[in-house]
This record gives sequence, C-alpha cells and structure tokens, in this order.
Amino acid sequence: MSENRHAILGIHHEGDAHAHPHRGPILKRARLVGAVSLAVLLLGGAATVALRVVHADALARSNAELNRQYVSTTSVKPAKGGQPLSLPGTLQGMIESPIYARASGYVLRWNKDIGSRVSKGEVLAEIDTPEVDQQLSQAIAARQQAASSLELAKSSAERWEALRKKDAVTQQELNERSSAYAQAQANLAAAEANVRRLQQTEGFKRVTAPFSGVITARNVEVGDLINGGNGGASSALFRLAQVDTLRVYVFVPQAYAQRIKAGDKVTITQAELPGKEFEGTVARTAGAIDAATRTLQIEVNLPNKDNALLAGAYVQVQLPVSGSSGAMLAPTNVLLFRPEGPRVAVVGGDGRVKLQPVTLGHDLGNNIELLSGVSPTDKLVVNPPDSLADGDAVQVRQPTAKAEK
Repeated sequence: MSENRHAILGIHHEGDAHAHPHRGPILKRARLVGAVSLAVLLLGGAATVALRVVHADALARSNAELNRQYVSTTSVKPAKGGQPLSLPGTLQGMIESPIYARASGYVLRWNKDIGSRVSKGEVLAEIDTPEVDQQLSQAIAARQQAASSLELAKSSAERWEALRKKDAVTQQELNERSSAYAQAQANLAAAEANVRRLQQTEGFKRVTAPFSGVITARNVEVGDLINGGNGGASSALFRLAQVDTLRVYVFVPQAYAQRIKAGDKVTITQAELPGKEFEGTVARTAGAIDAATRTLQIEVNLPNKDNALLAGAYVQVQLPVSGSSGAMLAPTNVLLFRPEGPRVAVVGGDGRVKLQPVTLGHDLGNNIELLSGVSPTDKLVVNPPDSLADGDAVQVRQPTAKAEK
C-alpha cells in the first residue's frame, strides 16, 4: 500500500509521530480519565463495604434489642390479719323433713298446699283405708272371742281347783286346766295388742304436721294410691320446712380451719338483695378436716323472723378470720399455671428468671394470697408470657413517673 493510501486511511507509522503533534496529549488525557474512573470505582466500593458493615452492626443491635425480654415487676406484702373470708353457701330450713303416710290407702282430701304455714299437729291430708278398717273390725271380734275363751278357762280352772281339794281329780288334770287358763290370758293380751295397733294405724289416716313450718312441696292429689312407709323421696306426700331460723353449711379451707370458732359472728349477703346484710352465728364445726376436700364443715345459724330470706337461696358468707396466716398478698396477674402447679416468675439479681412454685390461698379478686413460695424481697414478673422459661434473661422495665403515680 502506498503512503498516499496510508495517509488517506489515517494509518501512520511509528516513525511518523512528528507528523501528528496532538497524539501525546490525547493519550495523557485518556490515561488520566482511566485513573480517575478507577479511583471513583475504588471509592464507591469502599463506601459500599463500609455502609454494609454499618447496616450489619445496626441489624445485630436491633436483633439483640428485639430478642431481649422487657418485663415489669412488683413485690408482695403480708396479708392483713382479720380480713374476712368470703365463701359460698346455700340456705336451708332449720328443720326440713319429707312427710310420708303410715297407712296405705287412697287420698281422700288434702288441706294444705305449698306456701301454707302450718302448726304442729295440724292435719295436712286424710287417707281412706278400707282394708285397715276391716282389719280393725276383725281384730275387735278376735278380742271378744279371746275374752270369752278366757272366762271359760277361768271358771274351769277354779272348778277343777275345788275338785282337787276333795281329791276328785288328779293333779295332772288341774295343771292342764290352769295351763289352759294362762293360755287364754295370753291370747286375750295378744288380741288387745293387735286392736291397739290397728287403732293407731287408723289414726295415721290423718297426716299431721310433726312441727310448725311452711309447706315447700306437695306431691299428692285426691284419689292417689298411697303406700304406707318410707318408699323413697317420690312417695313423700309433703315437704315441710321450719324457716323462722335458717342454717347454712360452709366448707372452710384447711388453711383457715384453725381460726374459725363456734360463736363467731358472720355476715351473710345475697346478690338479689343489694345493700342488705344479715348477721348469723357459727353454731358448730365438724371438728375434723375432710380428707377428700381438705375443708372443715361449719354450721351457721341465721335468724329469719321477717322471712326476708328463702330456704334454698345461694348466699355469700363472710367469716371473720382472726389472727395472721403468714400469707403474702400479690396481684393475681403474676400467676403462671403450669401442669405441675401454679408458679410465679421471680427475677434474680443477675437478671435471670426463676419459676417459683407457690401455694395459693384465698382469692380476693384483684389480689390473691400466697401461702408459701415467696418473700417480701422477691420481684415478681407482672403478666408473664406463657413462653417464659426457667433461666431466661430479662430486662426490668423502669416505670415512668406517670405509671408510678
């Protein structure tokens, strides 16, 4: 290729540098641009690495912050002595009894219905007993027959005794007549006893009240067939209750059993009678703890002269508990219920949680008595999460001034 052709195409030989004076500066500028670009890339990479390191450190701190459990704590205080113990109970009549018939027959009439007040001995119902009437007539006739036989045996014995004095009869014959006379006396006594039995059974045709009270149930109608005797609760004609004085049985937990005494005054309230309180007295205690329920049964007597309370009503009995039980009072929201029993989460000095077993006492609503397992210096976690485990590290959240107030 000729030089002219090379010149046209812009191809130069190395030796032709003197023919292009601007080639050197261009190469310098190119090198400078490349160096600057490389420096920018290096700076950008370093900045990116530094930013990623900063973000990673921030993420690690954030994760550590999120993984840390913040809890609020509270402390316990000794329960006040003499605080009343409120327990449920059911009112009962001082005397409650089902009334059964002693004679079998048909109901002729009934005189008292539910709610009726009756006095002792008042007739509640009458029963028609034709079989007993006939048995009584037969027994009276048998008694008359036995009396006639006795008269004959007596006269024979007296006559044979006179003949024996004259040696007209043997001693054996006299003994036979005397024995017949004694048998006749026994037969008459048996007949008279049978008559008296049937006469008393006749008296049971009139069903009377064994004590004064109120009829709380009537289970018969005119014409019903009645079987004499206690055939079960379904065969009771009436149910009678004495409600001038009521009683209520209360089951006191073992922790308070030693502090309840006969003669203590108690307060009884009923939800349906707001603002009213009734005063009763502990009449007696069972004197032993029930091994099945670990409770002590007590009986409270309650005067009810104005009949403001009804037998069978559900009431709350407040017992004055004297002395101190040594229990600690804590909020109910510190409890954790686990399969092995109730627990509280106690925060130690090293910030670790220990699940402490406790014995529960009386539930006071917002507070509960802890009979064992805690001390006044313990810090208990409030509203502990179910996931909280023994040995977990926690951070105690400091209360704000508003929260403290």
